[in-house]
Amino acid sequence: MQHSYPAPQTGKPTAIEVDGEPLGVVLPSDKGFRFLAVRFNAFAIDGQTFASIEDARSAASRAIGGAEIAP
Repeated sequence: MQHSYPAPQTGKPTAIEVDGEPLGVVLPSDKGFRFLAVRFNAFAIDGQTFASIEDARSAASRAIGGAEIAP
């Protein structure tokens, strides 16, 4: 007999890259998406929460002095 258990609703991290360079990951939270920097040049936004993954990606691009990027 097999039992099916629902998977926990913990979100998986999503990598944030700008121009092919990984800058961090976002983790879903009850308030949005929390950015965790993995590169020094993205630490300006480390720990910030964004409404969407696209907002986090745009903020990461601005943090490193890049142009706005399309999602």
